[in-house]
Amino acid sequence: MIFRNPKDILAFYISRYLMDGDTAVDATAGNGADTAALLRAVGNGKVYAFDIQQKAIEAARRAVNNDCRAKFILDSHAEMDKYVPAGIRCAVFNLGYLPGGDHSIATKAGAVIEAIGKACSLLGDSGFIAVTMYRGGDSGYEEFEAVSRYLSSLDHRKWNVLRFDYFNRPNDPPVLAVVERKIAN
Repeated sequence: MIFRNPKDILAFYISRYLMDGDTAVDATAGNGADTAALLRAVGNGKVYAFDIQQKAIEAARRAVNNDCRAKFILDSHAEMDKYVPAGIRCAVFNLGYLPGGDHSIATKAGAVIEAIGKACSLLGDSGFIAVTMYRGGDSGYEEFEAVSRYLSSLDHRKWNVLRFDYFNRPNDPPVLAVVERKIAN
């Protein structure tokens, strides 16, 4: 398989991990592309989609035709433990700002790190967390560095943290980090 961009890598993980009936989280609903991909993968399962902007929630809701398997939550992903049950199979984060939206409204490293920690605690025995990070522009470099430091600090005995980066692409291409829970033998 050829991975042209982080979306292709994420699609590969979704196809390998998610099954009918699973529960997933789209921690940054945005325009709904990840919500739609997760809904296709979970079949009769459920997707919790978070965003802090009503505009994004409405766009994501339209993108999935108001699918009743998606629960849209107008709140920070850092509050996911208030809405999402334990045992999720996957959580997807796509950092930055709403495509086509106001660049001053964007994810913040502190809330992202808190949300990743909560996603780790909600993750079932066999699952993953995907974080697409953008370097450059606005506050991308600072957020990228802070989230990368946090991910690298996760206990290697409990978590595999993989980083997918394109070394030969110009202009600071996005980086995808995948966190997998290690299963005890």
